[in-house]
Amino acid sequence: MIDFLQTAEAVAATPEVATVAEEATKMGLWELFSKGGWLMWPLLILGGIAVFIFVERFMAIRKASGLDMNFMNRIRDYISDGKIRAAVELCRKTNTPIARMVEKGIERIGRPMSDIQTAIENVANLEVSKLENGLPFLATISGGAPMIGFLGTVIGMVQTFMDMAAAGGTIDLSLLAGGMYVAMVTTVGGLVVGIPAYFGYNYLVARIEKLVFQMEANSIAFMDILNQPVK
Repeated sequence: MIDFLQTAEAVAATPEVATVAEEATKMGLWELFSKGGWLMWPLLILGGIAVFIFVERFMAIRKASGLDMNFMNRIRDYISDGKIRAAVELCRKTNTPIARMVEKGIERIGRPMSDIQTAIENVANLEVSKLENGLPFLATISGGAPMIGFLGTVIGMVQTFMDMAAAGGTIDLSLLAGGMYVAMVTTVGGLVVGIPAYFGYNYLVARIEKLVFQMEANSIAFMDILNQPVK
C-alpha cells in the first residue's frame, strides 16, 4: 500500500500529469460526456425523463391549484337559492379538483350527509392520485441516478487496476486516464441528475400537500353550506 502511494505521488509530480490536467480543464461538455463511457447514456435519458416529469407535473399542479376566491361564495348563493343546475355548471366550467369534489357533492344533495361526505372523499382521493402520477418514478431517478454514477466509479477503478496489471506494474498516465475518467465523470453525472430530481420531487410533494389542505378546507366549507338552516 505504501509503495502504491509513493508511486502515485511520483506520477503526480511528473510534468505529464500537469499537461493532462490542463487538457481536462479545456474539455467541452461533450468530450467529458464521452469520457464517461456507456453509463452516461442511461444517465442522460434519466435526466431528460426527470425534467419532463417535473415540468409536466408542475404545470398540472399549478393548474389544479388555480381557483376563484369567490367560487365557494357563488356555490353557497346558488344552493341557497335552489339553483342546483347553475351550481353544477359553475363546477364544470371551473374544472379543478376542488370544483369536481363540490360537483360530486352537489349531485348527491338529498341523500344522507354521510353519503355526500363519502362521495366527496372518493373524488378527492382520485384527484390526488392523478396529481401524484409520475412522482414515484421521479423519486426513483433521484435515488437511482447516483447509484448508477457509483457503479461507473467502481467500473472505472476496476478498469484502472486492470490496465495497471496489464502494464506489468509500469504506470503510464495515458493508460490510466481512461478508467479514471469513467470513474469520476459518471459520479458527477449521477449526482447532476439525482440531486435536482430529489429537490424537484420534494417540491412537487409539498405543492400537492398544500393543494390537499385546500381541498379539505373547501370540503368542510361545502358541508357547512349543506348544514345551514333553510331560510
